[in-house]
Amino acid sequence: MTDKKIRWGIIGPGSIAKAFRGGVNGSQHGVLAAIATRDPSKPNLATDFPGVRVVHGYDALLADKDIDAVYIAVPHTGHAEWAIKAAEAGKHVLVEKPLALSAHEIDAVFHAHKKAGTFAGEAFMYRLHPQVKQLLDLIKSGAIGEVRMIQSSFGFSMGKFQPQHRLFASALAGGGILDVGGYPVSMARLIAGAALGKPFADPVKVSGTAKLNDEGTDDWAAALLTFENGIVAQVSCAVMANLDNVLRIHGSEGRIEVPDFWFANGNRDQGLGRIDIIKGGKTETVSVNETAHVYSFEADAASLAILEGKQEFPAPGMTWADSLGNARVLDQWRKDAGIEYSVEKYTNRVNTLDNRKLGPNTGVITKRSIPGLNKPASAVALGFEDFRTFSSGAILLDAFWERGGNIFDTAFIYGGGYTEKLFGEWQKSRGVRDEAVVIGKGAHSPLVYPDVIGKQLTQSLDRLQTDYVDVYFMHRDNTDVPVGEFVDAMDAEVKAGRIRGPFGGSNWTKERMDEAIAYAERTGKTKPQALSNNFALAEMLDPIWAGCVTSSTPDFKQWLIDRQVTNFSWSSQARGFFTDLAGRDKTDNEELVRVWYNEQNFGRRDRAIELAKQLGHNPIHVALAYVLAQPFPSVPLIGPRRLVELEDSLKAFEIKLTPEQVKWLEG
Repeated sequence: MTDKKIRWGIIGPGSIAKAFRGGVNGSQHGVLAAIATRDPSKPNLATDFPGVRVVHGYDALLADKDIDAVYIAVPHTGHAEWAIKAAEAGKHVLVEKPLALSAHEIDAVFHAHKKAGTFAGEAFMYRLHPQVKQLLDLIKSGAIGEVRMIQSSFGFSMGKFQPQHRLFASALAGGGILDVGGYPVSMARLIAGAALGKPFADPVKVSGTAKLNDEGTDDWAAALLTFENGIVAQVSCAVMANLDNVLRIHGSEGRIEVPDFWFANGNRDQGLGRIDIIKGGKTETVSVNETAHVYSFEADAASLAILEGKQEFPAPGMTWADSLGNARVLDQWRKDAGIEYSVEKYTNRVNTLDNRKLGPNTGVITKRSIPGLNKPASAVALGFEDFRTFSSGAILLDAFWERGGNIFDTAFIYGGGYTEKLFGEWQKSRGVRDEAVVIGKGAHSPLVYPDVIGKQLTQSLDRLQTDYVDVYFMHRDNTDVPVGEFVDAMDAEVKAGRIRGPFGGSNWTKERMDEAIAYAERTGKTKPQALSNNFALAEMLDPIWAGCVTSSTPDFKQWLIDRQVTNFSWSSQARGFFTDLAGRDKTDNEELVRVWYNEQNFGRRDRAIELAKQLGHNPIHVALAYVLAQPFPSVPLIGPRRLVELEDSLKAFEIKLTPEQVKWLEG
């Protein structure tokens, strides 16, 4: 092993940072080189961090060439910001728990470090203490038989409600769930995983509750976790109740009790470790008798991982997947409890996750002109109906915008209207409405009638916090109604200024569109100019949902070419068909088999695989590039849920297919 030591810097000189200093000083592979503070005159700096160089400002520490890694110990609300900024500066990070406020934020942090090639770890220091290995060995050896139930708590009482204190303030993501709830949850997941022979296990069901204070944060809270093997965990936390703070693992032959497991039954300096095995009325106490600083194991594990070129802790430290799984439990827990921090709301979260103003609408996504639209439009549109909070959705919306995307796909029915509400909050907080291209959709089955269009559009505009949409589609068709009545209804909205660009039908046949266009030309009404049908390299054989229509057939594609009607293509990447490369055998994915499996599509997929190898890309990139390369206005809708998925989709812009390649792919 090299004698080189990782040079640590600390951001946020509080009490937890002081404890980490002790850990680094007691480690073999790390040294504390500097501490950053926004106030160098802060009392006790010299006594709490004796002999340590003080750097004025967090940015200065990140720019310091003599710092390899940064320990982030600012309040919860600054964790994601400084972890991402550290990645951009090429610094490794160890972030105090919680690594960020939600799983979506943590995923964004890991994405930044994955791109930077740097280490990122969540500082649940108890996971690296020798006591945990001993506990896991006992579980795996069957010391108490089959694990059946886990009880774990971490709670203390502040005595008095203090609304401005970080442990209570909504603006600082206060409350017990984020501050200490992660400990019992992470331990329960660790023990359940050990019982399954895994590094950790994620619960299949989470049910949480809490008592909220006037800030809307939790004074005390509890949750029930159910795991796939039937293990049930009861977890609790508090900032206004002194809980017993004991981990209890109940098995078929006895139980294990571990008091204050996060400090190994000690304090921030030393924990000898204590595990009580209770069987048949007798108690056997086991201790690792570890005298080293509690934080030294974490400091060494992180330093060693960095020296070995790893980007995450090895188990039982918090791996990236472990941190994400833990955060998802906490997300569900506070969702059940009705907790949304004020700092997460759109009126307050006006900047990007790393706390800067939204950047310009330029990037790898090219712009194009769409007939009937009086502003430049991105070559792809973003669908984002899976998000249910502003703070989670804004991460993806910000990233899409800064990569050049400006078309956003919303609909009256998506998320019961939440997608429209989310976009409205985002565009309002970012001030981008004039540059954005908003797709609105209404009149979904069974409410496909002319009078529904205006009524639903009124509600949609209210949610979107705007007075117009740029593109409008009827979400379905109703051939029992004369097409002219639909054209009249949409034309009236154009004349009212509530639709200011092209309109048409989603899931309409070419015959119905021809009829609508002819009616408009005959009566002097605004002519439909756009469709939103399925279009992909793989032809949809059977409708994914009732009433869906594909434009991938040769005759429909020729119609689009002849008419030069813009098609906003949904399922443009065939919903996983080009990533499911296991062969042609039927799979357990009923939809994939029913909708896409036939010899023509398999042939197209084979050619996409072949071309992808030649181009140094994946078949899914070729599939999206195919939709972009059509000889008619073709705007694919993409629906990434994570930043890594967005980045992957945009690799299609590195491919410029020729007409000959397009024809060859089709066979």
